[in-house]
Formats: sequence, C-alpha cells, structure tokens
Amino acid sequence: MELKDYLNKFVDFLRSSKKATATTIAYKKDIDQLLEYLKKAGRKSIKDVTTEDLNSFLALLHTQNYTPKSISRKINSIKTFYRFLVLNKYTDNNVAAGVAHPKFDTKAPRILTRMEYRAVRDAARADTRIAAVVELLLQTGMRIGELAALSVGSVSDNFVKIPVIESHAQRDVPINKAAKSALDKYLTVRPKVQNTALFITKTGRPLLIRNIRTAIDRYFKIAGIAGAKVNDLRHTFIAHHLAAGASPILVSKLVGHKRISTTEKYLEFIKDLPAEKVKLEEL
Repeated sequence: MELKDYLNKFVDFLRSSKKATATTIAYKKDIDQLLEYLKKAGRKSIKDVTTEDLNSFLALLHTQNYTPKSISRKINSIKTFYRFLVLNKYTDNNVAAGVAHPKFDTKAPRILTRMEYRAVRDAARADTRIAAVVELLLQTGMRIGELAALSVGSVSDNFVKIPVIESHAQRDVPINKAAKSALDKYLTVRPKVQNTALFITKTGRPLLIRNIRTAIDRYFKIAGIAGAKVNDLRHTFIAHHLAAGASPILVSKLVGHKRISTTEKYLEFIKDLPAEKVKLEEL
C-alpha cells in the first residue's frame, strides 16, 4: 500500500472506535502532514520509516514555530497511528515508541472567584434562557457539548441525564436548587414547539454550541470578567468542589473524566482559594 492508504484505514479505525469527531479530524490532519513529509523524504513503504525519520519531522516543526504543546499533540497522534499499524499487522516495528514528548508548562485553568461567578450570574439574570445555561454549567460541571445535546426529558427533579456524546459516556448528575430553579424559570418561557431539545431559539431550533459560547462570552464581557471562556464554568465547578473537600473520585464521576488523574491535576491549582467553604453558592 502507498502511505496515504494507511491514513484512510486509520481514519476508518478512529471512526469505528467512536472517537470524537474533533479528535478524528485532528489526528487525520497530523498524520497527513507526517506522511507528506515522509513521502518527500523518499519513504515509499511504512516499513521503511525509522524513529530518526519521525524525530527529523518533529525537529522540522520546531523550526516552523510550532509550540511544544502543539508538537506534543502531534506526537500523541503519531503514537496512536503506530499502535494502529502494529495492531493491524501493517508493521511489526513500533518506531514511534521511542519518540519523546517535549517538556512544557501546563497552563493553569481559569477558575472564577466567588465574586466573578456572582457577577456573570447577575449579568445574565434577565436572559432567562442563558441564565439557566450558566447555572447548569456552573452547578454540574458538564461540557458545553453535553449541555447542547440535552432534551427536555433529560431533566428530572433531582438529576440531569447527560447523554452519550461521542466518546463520553452517559451519566446522571444531581442538580441543586439553584440549577433547578433557573431551569424551571426557563421552561415557563420556552417556546411551545415539538422540538425536544432543552435549549432552543425563539424559532424553535436547537441552540447550537457556537450560539451558547457567543452568548456567555457576551455576558462575561458585560460582567467585566476578562479572559474567561465557557469552559471556565466547568473548571470552576471542579476546583471549588475539590477545595470544599469533595472526593476527587466523586468529582471525576460527576464531570465525566475518564481518568482520575485529570481531576487530581486541579488539586495543585486550588491552593490559593479561600480556606472557607467554597462550594458554589445557590441562588
């Protein structure tokens, strides 16, 4: 097979493994870039490729001003690609195993202070729909994509059933009085249409991720909170609950982390939070 043929089979493998669409696209782009380099280097067969070839490709990226974090992501793609090749017996030599990740500092997540999350709540309070969106993200730590996929039937008095979103498993997350109150207010003004999506536009269409992100960014700006993004509401949920003494195992299950280590990373970022109980306040 030609080098490009392996890419097509790799993409099919990722899709069959139910990898997130964004992940599949990123892997495809990274491996396509690698294979173009290998082709120019004269490698006609995947079995001709060496660890030195891969390191030369990564060295070229350094000269093209790719950040260490971007290069590390490409290495993840390459290592996944080679595990696929070995698994399917396209090669018996995993030359990517010897490729090392560059060192880089992980940027600390943006954790909203009590004053900041109060401010964004207040800024959005008159917008019943977005106020419910903000409260649900802040009080459950769910991902924006998960929120956009909710249906009216996803919400009960005590829980919200988060559906399977690409590679993320379904889970039930408890909702407190703050989130339930905000949702109830929204449901009283939600357009009476047959669309079952929980959050919809005035014309009855599902509220898309980009619509949610744009609206919340606007309220961050109104609240005077600089540098904050939608995902920071999730960061805030995780950090504040850990700081209040919640078990990392419990928090990990609530937010749908695949590995407990992902949750535990937040522990180093909550040292400066107040010693008082910082669990998110209800309305």
